[in-house]
Amino acid sequence: MLADKDRIFKNLYGLHDWGLEGARARGAWDGTKAILEKGRDWIINEMKASGLRGRGGAGFPTGLKWSFMPKQSDGRPHYLVVNADESEPGTCKDREILRHDPHLLIEGCLIASFAMGAHAAYIYIRGEFIREREHLQAAVDQAYAANLIGKNNIHGFDFDLYVHHGAGAYICGEETALLESLEGKKGMPRLKPPFPANVGLYGCPTTVNNVESIAVAPDILRRGAAWFSAIGRSNNTGTKLFCISGHVERPCNVEEAMGITFRELIETHAGGVRGGWDNLLAIIPGGSSVPLLPASQCENLIMDFDALKDLKSGLGTAAVIVMDKSTDVVRAIARIAYFYKHESCGQCTPCREGTGWMWRVLTRMAEGRAAKREIGLLLEVAGQVEGHTICALGDAAAWPIQGLIRHFRHEIERRIDEYAARPPAEPAALAAE
Repeated sequence: MLADKDRIFKNLYGLHDWGLEGARARGAWDGTKAILEKGRDWIINEMKASGLRGRGGAGFPTGLKWSFMPKQSDGRPHYLVVNADESEPGTCKDREILRHDPHLLIEGCLIASFAMGAHAAYIYIRGEFIREREHLQAAVDQAYAANLIGKNNIHGFDFDLYVHHGAGAYICGEETALLESLEGKKGMPRLKPPFPANVGLYGCPTTVNNVESIAVAPDILRRGAAWFSAIGRSNNTGTKLFCISGHVERPCNVEEAMGITFRELIETHAGGVRGGWDNLLAIIPGGSSVPLLPASQCENLIMDFDALKDLKSGLGTAAVIVMDKSTDVVRAIARIAYFYKHESCGQCTPCREGTGWMWRVLTRMAEGRAAKREIGLLLEVAGQVEGHTICALGDAAAWPIQGLIRHFRHEIERRIDEYAARPPAEPAALAAE
């Protein structure tokens, strides 16, 4: 369990001042110039040594990602883009940072941009985030007024920060679709290569990072990589914001150590499973795109990237969705399948056609109106969608269905048997005309 002294997000619940004065009282903007004076290479090496992995879902090492940016400029400007398009069902962590601790993010943007030679950064906010945008923009204005950012600022590194409001498309959470949207085009993912570090925003070297990944950077550099890497397990280090929702007594966001067990996480912070531990049916451990896990695998489940990968699931954004035994698990996954069908940009055929097909088949299976051989067919089609699209939305649509069939195939088969055993309904008698 995380000690209070190790918490990075000290105003996660908005109990204190979210403005500049409150942020400084909690330690933000402390010694920022001294960090920059240590140089780009020191910052990147320290981030690598901390073991921080991207908090947006993929879990790619943050320091390594920063190091991909060109060391020497070829005349093109460099950009940092912060992905605040938090749209994954179940995920509600970045909005709390934007609302309640925006200066952590702004300071992180300055330091990360310096490390990558970027004099400008963009924060792309989800279209539905209104209060979040207002707080963030006010905090940016405060930073400019205090000469913390901008031209000739007190840190000696010219840096401009822009807040951009999206229009509410889930696909714009994919980094290259986000860049397309930021450029004023339709939010549709780009083919890679070239990667954004070479050809990104406006054709210039760009790094796209999640809000949480950037917001924790200043504290890591202030306290040292050794402090951060001592929390959690090897290759799964540091603190993490967990979003706990579903059938728990007290749904909440909480900052905890990586590697905490699922049971400790929900019983300590969320009051436990509604109706007690024995009432647990399944969980989705990392947002709607990762495969669910049955209760039988949750007793000693470690909440980090590698442990969940070993169980053919994933930590994703650490949005833990708890389902008790009152849940219709087949309908729940069918609803998720509809979400991905609705949010597909339609660029790739397997995703455009496959997401709708999978949703329709799963909807029939939820009612039992299917043949058992279709379960294998559905699994096969999910495998054909997975890994065959430009971006990961195809994977995100396929994985929940694969998880359902892997762990709850018997439930689908039971419904099919019950539907087949039901006598056909008598046609309704019509009055003679």
